[in-house]
Amino acid sequence: MFFRQRAAANATLSYFFGCAGKAKAVAVDVVAGDEDWFIAEAQKAGAPIAYVIDTHVHADHYSGGPELARRVAAPYCLHESNKGRAALDFEPLADGQRLDVGNVVADVMHTPGHTLDSVCLLVRDMRRGDEPWFVITGDTLFVGAVGRPDLAGREREMAAQLHDSLHSRLLSLPPELEIFPGHQAGSACGVGLSGKPSSTLGFEKRWNASLAMDKPHFVSHLIADIAPPPAGMEDIVRVNLGLAG
Repeated sequence: MFFRQRAAANATLSYFFGCAGKAKAVAVDVVAGDEDWFIAEAQKAGAPIAYVIDTHVHADHYSGGPELARRVAAPYCLHESNKGRAALDFEPLADGQRLDVGNVVADVMHTPGHTLDSVCLLVRDMRRGDEPWFVITGDTLFVGAVGRPDLAGREREMAAQLHDSLHSRLLSLPPELEIFPGHQAGSACGVGLSGKPSSTLGFEKRWNASLAMDKPHFVSHLIADIAPPPAGMEDIVRVNLGLAG
């Protein structure tokens, strides 16, 4: 398995991984303008891009996912809850769905809370066994922080969903599992993000204070400390949904 992390604009972290042996790759959370980088990495790896995935409809930056998918003739993927919401063509992802990337597989985990459509990707290298190697957490779980719950306009309800997603899905995974988030320090998508670009679940359980809170305290904590919305959020979301040119 090969794996690349790209630090992009707006403190965004994007990902490129896959299987060189069977020549398949995945691009995750591509920022507009970075399409050439992913195409070049695919050529270097000798692994055409089989899936282009956004972990959710982004509100802080324009997605390069649809354009990259068009250029490499791969499906552009979003969670299925965007049916009827998005005006662009996408392949719907369902909770529990397994994506075949050669000797690598990525299992889709629906983790609503930051947004209703948020997903994480649990990745395995099947040549080395069935134990997961890492999880791409999007804006659900950051290093030292969690995603903001207010972008859907129902922050108390969404914060409660985020607590459920964290504790029922991610924190039940092995503590040694590496996490690779969608942002690092400097992003408007959470409060108190670390500059570290990765962590483990065990480290986050020990040091990420939000994860030690019960649901009422977690909800109160998140909605009491919400940063201003990302600049241009409404226009960015419209473009990323294909509702504006």
